[in-house]
Amino acid sequence: MKPRAQKKKKLTRNNSTNQGYTAVIKQDRGWWIGWVEEVPGVNCQEASRRELLKTLRVTLKEALKFNRQEALRSAGDEFEEAQIAP
Repeated sequence: MKPRAQKKKKLTRNNSTNQGYTAVIKQDRGWWIGWVEEVPGVNCQEASRRELLKTLRVTLKEALKFNRQEALRSAGDEFEEAQIAP
């Protein structure tokens, strides 16, 4: 017998999880450049180290939000969300 499809469930996201990300940063020809190891495509360049870290945080938040929205859109109307940890 085929399992019954589950209706879309919305989970309350706990923003207090201590999910950490690693920024790789270096100075090159007067610029600070950096990227986030765990999320491809999150990379930035700034004139100062402080501004680079700030921009990386903003860019990471935007990328994670976009990735979540894209995943939910791809799932269609019926899906289940489950929290997992590495």
